[in-house]
Amino acid sequence: MTDNYDVIIAGAGPAGGQAARDLAARGYDVCVLETESEDEFPSRSNKSTAGTFPSTMASFNIPDEVVMNFTDDVVLESPSHHYHRHQPGAVLEFADFKNWLVDEAEADGAEYLFDARVSKPVMEGGEIVGVRYNGDEEVYADIVIDATGPSAPLAKALDVCDLDRQKQAIGIEFEYEGMDLAPDGYGDLTDAMMLRLDHDIAPGGYSWIFHTGGDTAKVGVCYIQNEGHRHNAKSGYTIDDYLQYWTESDPRFANAERIAGKQHRGSAHIQLPGRMSTDNFMAIGDTVPTVDPLWGEGIDKCMRSGRVAAATADRALTNSDRDTSASELAVYDQLWHERVAPKVKNRLFMTEMLYRASNERYDKLLEDLHRLPDEQLDAANGGSPLAMFRMLKFEDLSILASTARDWFSN
Repeated sequence: MTDNYDVIIAGAGPAGGQAARDLAARGYDVCVLETESEDEFPSRSNKSTAGTFPSTMASFNIPDEVVMNFTDDVVLESPSHHYHRHQPGAVLEFADFKNWLVDEAEADGAEYLFDARVSKPVMEGGEIVGVRYNGDEEVYADIVIDATGPSAPLAKALDVCDLDRQKQAIGIEFEYEGMDLAPDGYGDLTDAMMLRLDHDIAPGGYSWIFHTGGDTAKVGVCYIQNEGHRHNAKSGYTIDDYLQYWTESDPRFANAERIAGKQHRGSAHIQLPGRMSTDNFMAIGDTVPTVDPLWGEGIDKCMRSGRVAAATADRALTNSDRDTSASELAVYDQLWHERVAPKVKNRLFMTEMLYRASNERYDKLLEDLHRLPDEQLDAANGGSPLAMFRMLKFEDLSILASTARDWFSN
């Protein structure tokens, strides 16, 4: 093993794994530092619902072998209604998916150091030149990428991304067997991914059931510590309490049991990113998170951020001067806004509005979706102000005003 690389990547999640995969395929010396042990990876970090769509599968050549179930439909639920649309997708076995990324990168020469907890950057002349891990161990590189998610020790130390952590998203997921996927009064969730907007179950967030085949499903709850959560939360309830409350009151779980060992927890911070790069450094993946208002698509965002980081590093390192200055790596910021999260401000504003709406408004939204063309929903989810405006009702003006007031004050 050498101590000097072209690129060091902290974190072996989808973003870091994809960046390593692309850079190794291009012949660069890449080292990935991962906190978990090789034998256990990924256990503590196996936290994603892992639902994605064909565009992601095709764009990154994700193999069928890591798919638990190919789905045909997406279902949106509110407390009293559901909306069913044909939208093919895939529910991944997240552990297999992450290990596939490791295998792909290693096959092209990337080195993975497991049991390597990154603590801080190694600085020289005011610039990052390497990473310190496991106390006093150090490795060096021309470019360092922080893909460690919410912890982001390198990004914090370098004061990149404006990580003020205002709105934390907290999620928990279990896998169940013995599910009833189509009881009377509910939509059929066979071969479907379902997202539910219901403050009684997930105040300021959403819950989900992703069919994984047979009578099994991934089931979870996520909420953001936002105004919607503060207004609707049950006193003393934890994220575990909400999931238990749901499973005890919903007939789909009447005969269901948790599958042992299939418990996943995670967190992220939903905020507008500021600068995401500086001299010799980029922050990618959950370090600068954004989600689609409805579909989420966290895996796709992470993979795309890893890909544009690799493209940026490739551009800088093939320069005759190997120019890894802040001005050169700022290409990553540009590509992120163009290809990873276009119209991010519009989409995050819509997300804020969505989670402030009442359960009664969620019911009306789903009633409206039955008469609106799919194209309008897709456009709104993609950040189109006009499409969003067309879906508003008079009663939404107060939500629009309060969201705008908080948005601009922050």
